[in-house]
Amino acid sequence: MSKKIKVLIVDDSAVVRQALKDVLSADKEIEVIGTAADPYYAAQKIQKEVPDVITLDIEMPRMDGLTFLKKLMQQHPLPVVVISSLTADGTETAMRALEYGAVEIITKPQLSSREFYEESKIRLCDAVKASAKANIKKVGRRRESPDKMQKVAPKLSADAVIPAYPGSKSMLKTTEIVVAIGASTGGTEALKELLEVLPPDSPGIVIVQHMPEMFTKSFAQRLNTLCRITVKEAENGDSVLKGQALIAPGNKHTLLKRSGARYYVEVKDGPLVNRHRPSVDVLFRSTARYAGKNSIGVIMTGLGADGAKGLLEMKEAGAKTAAQDEKTCVVFGMPKEAINLDAANKVLPLEKIAMYILNPK
Repeated sequence: MSKKIKVLIVDDSAVVRQALKDVLSADKEIEVIGTAADPYYAAQKIQKEVPDVITLDIEMPRMDGLTFLKKLMQQHPLPVVVISSLTADGTETAMRALEYGAVEIITKPQLSSREFYEESKIRLCDAVKASAKANIKKVGRRRESPDKMQKVAPKLSADAVIPAYPGSKSMLKTTEIVVAIGASTGGTEALKELLEVLPPDSPGIVIVQHMPEMFTKSFAQRLNTLCRITVKEAENGDSVLKGQALIAPGNKHTLLKRSGARYYVEVKDGPLVNRHRPSVDVLFRSTARYAGKNSIGVIMTGLGADGAKGLLEMKEAGAKTAAQDEKTCVVFGMPKEAINLDAANKVLPLEKIAMYILNPK
């Protein structure tokens, strides 16, 4: 049998510690080696036995999780999964935790909702497994962008929306290119590096990044302050525009649709697909159907197989496709699965993906 992933749970709530322990211990690939009520107890336990992964609450007495994370990444870097509450303050702090080196974010399980709790179990175990596979050297403390990346051109306004064709069901010819991107573990930093270098006239982009609800909005807002293109959380019916990236909201599937020559997104509920909602496969398959050869598909760092089959469908529909290479991935899972299916026309390092989007040859 393969070695189990050793996990240390750090949370000030005894009820949450027990719930997390029960969920993780039920997975045959995971072993909970201890729990701690605050970072001081956690440090003592780490001295006795080093875990493979730490799950970390943010709001704790004596020392908050963010301060502990900073110290940990400076002194003894380990994969950390942040367990955060669904509050405005919680999402902002959790986004900062990603910048300081956390590998994943998940929301605290709500014991009162059985459906939410069952899905939380899947997400928690997957987050721990992904973090255990993460190349922690590629995570580290996130670099800060100088001066929040001065913009060299104005962003598109709402007035620039492509006119709709109400009532038209015909598929008018269009040469407009749509870019579909999928990412998971390590994707928040990879997407930042990719989008920061894109010019204001880049093709319209739709992104699925595996994140909980509310966090995607904070993530999009943060990227919007750093990039020359406009970045926003997708809303149902949003047009796909040049110079704009739409990020699928957490806990909602996002599909590409088309009305005449206008591309737009549909944001909807639905069951988990490949253990995720939003799912990269859902986005890629809809892009293959509605954009075909007028699309570019990119699959980036992340654990699992979500997006691999969808990328293959895009390629078979005539799209240009690329996968991030192993060297620049935090977790070489999703790209590897796509490469194994021969779904990628190109295998590229992160720094070359932007050029591929602008000139897919």
